[in-house]
Amino acid sequence: MSITIDLEQDHLHEECGVFGIYSKNKDFNVAYDIFHGLYALQHRGQESAGIAVVKDRKIHFHKQKGLVSTVFQKENLKQLKGSMGVGHVRYSTTGNSSALQNAQPLVVNYKKGSIALAHNGNLINAYSLRTLMEDKGIIFQSTNDSEVIANLVAQMHGTNIEEALKATMNLIKGSYALVIVNKDKLIGVRDIYGNRPLVIGKREDAYVLASESCALDAVGAEMVRDVEPGEIVTIDEKGIHSIFSSYDCKKAVCIFEYVYFARPDSIIEGISVYHSRYQAGKILAQESPVDADIVISVPDSGTPAAIGYSKFSGIPYELGLIKNKYVGRTFIEASQKKREAAVRIKLNPLRSAIEGKRVVMVDDSIVRGTTSKQIVCFLKQAGAKEVHLRISSPPILNSCYFGIDTPDRRQLIAANVSIPQICEEIGADSLAYISEEGILKTVENLRHCVCTGCFTGNYPMEVPKEATKYLFEKQ
Repeated sequence: MSITIDLEQDHLHEECGVFGIYSKNKDFNVAYDIFHGLYALQHRGQESAGIAVVKDRKIHFHKQKGLVSTVFQKENLKQLKGSMGVGHVRYSTTGNSSALQNAQPLVVNYKKGSIALAHNGNLINAYSLRTLMEDKGIIFQSTNDSEVIANLVAQMHGTNIEEALKATMNLIKGSYALVIVNKDKLIGVRDIYGNRPLVIGKREDAYVLASESCALDAVGAEMVRDVEPGEIVTIDEKGIHSIFSSYDCKKAVCIFEYVYFARPDSIIEGISVYHSRYQAGKILAQESPVDADIVISVPDSGTPAAIGYSKFSGIPYELGLIKNKYVGRTFIEASQKKREAAVRIKLNPLRSAIEGKRVVMVDDSIVRGTTSKQIVCFLKQAGAKEVHLRISSPPILNSCYFGIDTPDRRQLIAANVSIPQICEEIGADSLAYISEEGILKTVENLRHCVCTGCFTGNYPMEVPKEATKYLFEKQ
């Protein structure tokens, strides 16, 4: 029997990135800015990309499967004329990832007009809401939970869209950062826990909304602030104003934004992602020291932590693994030779740096353990005398229900075997994770305002049974 394995599934993945811009200059075309913003957010989703703009109170859009640089060419961008718009890069957790109808922004026409909506996150009650709407005769064009939100907004839209959004927030449960345009407004919405990030930026001629501050930098905008949990931010010709959900809001930012997902040059909730990862490395060195000759990282997300580990321990940091930045997602058959070849294409040991050395290898996480096992093997084949694995997050023991594509607990290695057993399985000489207390120290100002459910099983809201983790499992 032939088995297909996706090596990328040995890492966690974000669902998507969102970007929106409103220019006060009605003759300015924002498509190029949205393109640059999405390019800066490409790490958050590589399956599809889309842009929707508003011109003369009408929405024009283009979206397609693929990377931002391949979906949009000069001709596409020239045709997308408008002074405000939204964009989206997608990694699916719900819906069929290969279906174009699941690409965003979603453009919906209804009685009160049209909206284009881009969503980052995951609703945990989307299935029940969709079933109720289908029973009423509402037709869905896609298989993602974002269309549930769009249809609810259309149903609730009475006097203004903000009140429709507020009513929708009273029904939906889960995580969401939304950017929306209608005929004359750009709107940003963040769930009542602030689980997914959303920031506001400003430059002389425009306001910007984005998943991360690195996208603001890409278009020359300065960070203003984070959108607050439960906040609906409206940007129009009168400026910027907001209302809040009627629910009590309690901040629970996803800890993995700091561990892995966000770009290291981003600032989330006032905390530098790079500094957080650097601190994780220093704390890890304090908690789990080892005699070694060099510290290396699994690039790229493990690099800041490796530098921090090196700084605290006094062990020199070296470039021990070379990453091929031009390799996309790889699907291979489950033969040993093909597995090793696929990993070698992406990561290759630098023999001159590691041969004969006792190596500390720092990575951000272990999911299934298959990739870590192969990298340790490659390092030893390249002459490493010892390989000590240090992980800058605690063991992942539980699935995420809020927009991160994690396997169920049966596939999470740390949920099924002990740390010594993981070490033996991977083939490392030692293995240590940062402690739960240690990871909270890396976001000290937020330590009581982060979601650590994947480590602890304590979620900010009630979660569904594993069998209904997503609206539709990927096909």
